[in-house]
Amino acid sequence: MTEFWILAGFFAFVMALTVLAGYALVLRPAAATPVAAPVADHASPKDVLAETVRRVGEQILARRSDADALRKRLVAAGYRSSSTVPLYSGLKVASALLLAIMLGWTVLVVRQELSSAVFMAFAAAAFGYTVPEHILGAMVKARRERIRQALPDAQDLLVLCIESGQSFDQALVETSRVLRSSYPDLSGEVALAHLEVRAGTGRAEALRNLADRNQDPELRKLVNLLIQSDRFGASLAPALRVHSKYLRLRSKQQAEETARKISVKLLFPIFFLIFPCMLLVTAGPAVIQIITQVLPMLQ
Repeated sequence: MTEFWILAGFFAFVMALTVLAGYALVLRPAAATPVAAPVADHASPKDVLAETVRRVGEQILARRSDADALRKRLVAAGYRSSSTVPLYSGLKVASALLLAIMLGWTVLVVRQELSSAVFMAFAAAAFGYTVPEHILGAMVKARRERIRQALPDAQDLLVLCIESGQSFDQALVETSRVLRSSYPDLSGEVALAHLEVRAGTGRAEALRNLADRNQDPELRKLVNLLIQSDRFGASLAPALRVHSKYLRLRSKQQAEETARKISVKLLFPIFFLIFPCMLLVTAGPAVIQIITQVLPMLQ
């Protein structure tokens, strides 16, 4: 009977990890909805669960002062809807409760000790509460890297559009359209900046909002270049061409730096994993011969 409960607890723990890995699938539909709609009677279980988690997150945000910082991080990860902030807070609570219940129940069934189960439940709750933070940080970093990789091609497209006689706004529209399939993240950000300009926002302010949303240093350099060129009336195409070459050179240097770090990073697995195996294969027979033949002669 004990083995059955161990297997059941292990299955529940794996299921909990799978649910945590599906955060992106839960947040993506919520990000596509600008305003949270009320739950209908015929709503699916997934919608009901998302609405429940969102309401729990709203109660938590009522006592939090860093909601704006969290909203900026979610926007940097690609989630612009206002409902993602309470949904994310509710997911953190759900993750903590789920891991605490699963791990605490498993320890209680296996060891039959209430104190150990309570301690492991608190530890699992603390770990589960921090898991969404790490997932969100990884998503922000991955999206920032995708945008950085798209910047040289986007600048080349801007140069081609401007040199062909188009205005800067038309160049933004054409660049967003061309990059839609290959670099959807940067394409959406450029399109949003163009929509802000069409809505009456100043061009410099729209470009600053573009840099603030993504928090990428290279994108901020590009935005400063565009703002300064527009302010002083300088030719934009040569500046973009030079900056594009700079980005490609910097990417090449970063790749070379990463390649040179490989030898240092391989030192630890070689020394602690590969070298002991080689030593065991080469010196193992000699050690066995010494133990079986030489040591009896010495005695």
